[in-house]
Amino acid sequence: MEDWSQWIPLLIPIVLLQLGLMLFALLDLARRQRTRGPRWLWALVIVFINFIGPIAYLMVGRED
Repeated sequence: MEDWSQWIPLLIPIVLLQLGLMLFALLDLARRQRTRGPRWLWALVIVFINFIGPIAYLMVGRED
């Protein structure tokens, strides 16, 4: 079995990117008055669908 400590430096940027995307999308969702679809559904998509959820909301879910 491989030593997991060698993978930690590679995983940290990925985790930080995911958390940053999720936080940005959730803050945008909280501030936005109108979205395409229910806001609670977008919140679930952002939180539970990694990487793709926040990107999908930012590309499709915002209504301008």
